[in-house]
Amino acid sequence: MYSIDPPRERRLLWLLMLTQFTLIMDFMVMMPLGPQIMRALHISPAQFAAAVSAYSICGGLSGLLAATYIDRFDRRKLLLAMYALFALSNLACALAGSYELLLASRAFAGISGGVLGSIIMAIIADVIPAQRRGAATGTVMTAFAVASVIGVPVGILLGAHSQWSAPFWLLVALSLLIWLAGARVVPPLDRHLSRQREPLARALPNLLQLFANARHLNAFALTLMLTTSQMLVIPFISPMLVANHGIEPSQLSWMYMAGGVAAFFTSRLIGRLADRHGKQRVYRIAVAVSLLPVLFVTHLPAVGFLAMLLFFPFFMVSMNGRMVPLQALQTTVPQPEQRGAYLSANSAVMSLGTGLGAWLGGLMLTTDASGHIAGYGAVGWVAAGLALCSALWVGRVSAADAPPAAAATATAPAQADARSDAA
Repeated sequence: MYSIDPPRERRLLWLLMLTQFTLIMDFMVMMPLGPQIMRALHISPAQFAAAVSAYSICGGLSGLLAATYIDRFDRRKLLLAMYALFALSNLACALAGSYELLLASRAFAGISGGVLGSIIMAIIADVIPAQRRGAATGTVMTAFAVASVIGVPVGILLGAHSQWSAPFWLLVALSLLIWLAGARVVPPLDRHLSRQREPLARALPNLLQLFANARHLNAFALTLMLTTSQMLVIPFISPMLVANHGIEPSQLSWMYMAGGVAAFFTSRLIGRLADRHGKQRVYRIAVAVSLLPVLFVTHLPAVGFLAMLLFFPFFMVSMNGRMVPLQALQTTVPQPEQRGAYLSANSAVMSLGTGLGAWLGGLMLTTDASGHIAGYGAVGWVAAGLALCSALWVGRVSAADAPPAAAATATAPAQADARSDAA
């Protein structure tokens, strides 16, 4: 454990939060920019979906492989090196004049972003004592809310009033400033290099051992189902609203801002409900509640911007409402000594599901002669069906210390509280 003074610790956490902010904004801003990118590069919904999924799939694979080598380098040096590569990937994206270059730059961004996510969590575990690690993680994870409320709307406005590449130029500038700050704020983090490490030949077998555990596989399957279900729908909302309903790209920023604010203020409430009434029970309820907004947005009648502005917060809350109990449930699955490796693997599975959903959704969509996107209704039914399957499957996910019968009766609040305590 490192010993740094409180002011420097706070600066380090804020730096990690800003780093995470750029990673999240880089991924999220692509989806609402879909209409401009498709028009500028003359690509189809399927090609756009491939560009979105390239980031997630490459990020998932690189994050998974990072577990085999991340402990063999000074965390500071690895953070700065990978963040420089991340900035270069955004520069390549901003300069992309063809679909092929866009696809390659998004894959490159995913590779660097996946490793950075693992490094950030490793630094928190190294520097912050266990009794304060939850609060520290919460500080860093506020990056998602900041990206939803500020980063993505600003990126949409820049893309609407300038070129689609403008948000990526902004990310290049932000990344350069954060890199310079990181070079000053992040101390050398190399003490772990003095500890005896397992041979490199054991790294991959140890990683595969995580996937040989049946309880882990059930939990990974749940993550894969839900993230695939969500990303079948979410990347194509903006292109559909612009192409089929005439909503201006600049108006999308207000929708995402309203949705981000609503999700931010409801996340803690949903988390408390999951702790009180059981994570599996709240997850099933959240899935049931989410079916209506999913099917509504994929079978959208003729509505205007104001109706979508009022509806979008409900949609975002329902999507986020499924993720909160899922993430809480996942922390109870591994044994304590495997928790870090397990959660890294689960994060990689989440990224793979994100990419898979966007890719499959794009394959199911077509553009007719009038420029309208067709097939979105079928995508909605598949997403809803997959979410329902996950609501049934969640009963197979059990805590590390749960008795065999607990999976069948895990909806009882007392059992849920016991698992939460054990976690």
